[in-house]
Amino acid sequence: MKAVGFTTSLPIADAASFLDVDLEKPVPGPRDLLVSVNAVSVNPVDFKVRQNSAKDTVLEQPKIIGWDASGVVEAVGSDVSLFKVGDAVYYAGDITKSGSNAEYQLIDERIVGRKPASLSDEAAAAIPLTALTAWEIFFDRMRLSPERDRNKTLLIIGGAGGVGSIAIQLAKKLLGLHVIATASRPESADWCREMGADLVVDHRDLVSDVRQAGFQYVDYIVDFVDTNAYWDTLAELIKPQGHIASITGSAAPVVLNKLKSKSVSFSWELMFTRSTFQTDDMIEQHHILNRVAELLDEGVLKTTITQTLHGLSADTLKQAHAQLESGTTIGKLVITY
Repeated sequence: MKAVGFTTSLPIADAASFLDVDLEKPVPGPRDLLVSVNAVSVNPVDFKVRQNSAKDTVLEQPKIIGWDASGVVEAVGSDVSLFKVGDAVYYAGDITKSGSNAEYQLIDERIVGRKPASLSDEAAAAIPLTALTAWEIFFDRMRLSPERDRNKTLLIIGGAGGVGSIAIQLAKKLLGLHVIATASRPESADWCREMGADLVVDHRDLVSDVRQAGFQYVDYIVDFVDTNAYWDTLAELIKPQGHIASITGSAAPVVLNKLKSKSVSFSWELMFTRSTFQTDDMIEQHHILNRVAELLDEGVLKTTITQTLHGLSADTLKQAHAQLESGTTIGKLVITY
């Protein structure tokens, strides 16, 4: 099968940052689906893994990345019960396994969902990783509910990015929150409003903008950009007994003491936790993706795709990574095969 990978971590402008390779078509294990991939989307995790996973070394076998896909089941393992050959599926993948930048991919059925019937492959491929991340951060980490939290305030740091785009929709449509999103450019601010944000503020003067809008504190904050870069701001704006959650990690320790006087809770979210550790509730991602598919088909949610590239090739992946590394991407960039 055709695939695109790399053997060493290089700047995206380097000719060898991605390589076109030919690999053996994989064979499913007991709970695996073999999926013929039709479209993938690109996320910040893609370029971060490319930049860091093969530093100062040359891998014997090319590393294939990619963590969003839409396609059709071509074969199933002996213990598969959730899907059959011919089913249209979408999923976000497993960071410990070979990725979706290939014609075929093996994926555990427990982290796969039914592709939304109303969406094209490219529109569907834009959704899984970001929807799972936003869903888990709201419902599994922060344990928000519409019964308890309707009309409370949520500040989203990074509203126009991939996760922010679907998080705004989930927060408005499912939880009934009053959503404040950060954006600094007119086009990204407009996108946040299109997704459903009630208020858009400039991240460069966040405390002032939020307070000028009439909010001394906000009930909840989710960070999709840079935990430590915003930490003092988050600690200032969060309401006493509120909750902050982040997906971005931190090279330096997070100063949790700054939350103590307000008795504020803090949570990390990593969408790959369930698959990496084979948790007892790993199948929850199957259920979440199916529920998201229903919401998309019902028109409650909408896809966040904004740009489409064509063709499984090193050149296409280079173009996609260069775009994401620019830090100016709105919504999701998708590649169709």
